Amino acid sequence: MKIEAFLLCDAATNQQGKLNVLGAFDNIFARKTPVVHSACAIACRVRFERTEEGEHNIRIDVIDSDGKNVMPPMNGKINVRIGKDVESNAVNLVLNVQGMRLEKFGEYQIDLSIDNRHEASLPFYVREVPERPASP
Repeated sequence: MKIEAFLLCDAATNQQGKLNVLGAFDNIFARKTPVVHSACAIACRVRFERTEEGEHNIRIDVIDSDGKNVMPPMNGKINVRIGKDVESNAVNLVLNVQGMRLEKFGEYQIDLSIDNRHEASLPFYVREVPERPASP
């Protein structure tokens, strides 16, 4: 299997096999913590080879710099089917996240596991909004 795309974004959809992504980002700016990011999406496109056809377990974890989950893990299953006339098939995954609470400034990470094997990590950051210099 190959991870073709793994993104944190404002929104994403899967329409007839097309992964549509809006506003990919890796920084969230805030004046103070905790921060509640009202809505975002985790978008992923995974290509499976013919030998990988069948059911696969998917797990997504969002963790802080201490390795603690900031929300419950997201678990699911996908059933990969590959047509007779092709050697691989791409599967799009879109997970909509509402009200993600981030307790502190710093680095966070989104981990993707397939069949209990870590496949990809996606870092993102919560940063303090820089103060503007006072006007003279």
